[in-house]
Amino acid sequence: MRRGARCGSGAVYACAAVDASQQHGYVHAGATSAIADSAGGYAALTLLPEDTEVLTVEYKLNLLAPALGDHIEAVGTVLKPGRTLTVCRLDVFGVREGRSKLIAAGQQTLIRVVGAVRGGGR
Repeated sequence: MRRGARCGSGAVYACAAVDASQQHGYVHAGATSAIADSAGGYAALTLLPEDTEVLTVEYKLNLLAPALGDHIEAVGTVLKPGRTLTVCRLDVFGVREGRSKLIAAGQQTLIRVVGAVRGGGR
C-alpha cells in the first residue's frame, strides 16, 4: 500500500489508509471529504509563495459510489489560481487490489492568507 503525497505544480496526489467506516463498512464520507479537502489545499499551495497559506472557503463533494478498498487516494488539481481565491477540482478513488474506482468528485474554493507560517502554530 502506498502512503503519503506527491506534489506537482498545481496538483497534489494524496493517499491514506482509512480506519473510519460507517455502519455498512464503507469508508465514512467524513474521511473521504477530509482527504479531498487536503489534496485541494496542498495543490493550491504548490502555486503560492512560502509566506502564504490557504483556508477552505467552501467545497462541494458528490459521493458517486460506496467508498470501498484497501485505501483511498485523492487528487487535487488547481483549475483557476487567483490573487485572493483559488478554485480546485477534487477527485477521490477507492483502491482495491491495485484497481482504482472514482468514488467522489467535487470542487473547492480556497482563500489566500498572506503572512501565515506554514505548519500552523500560534
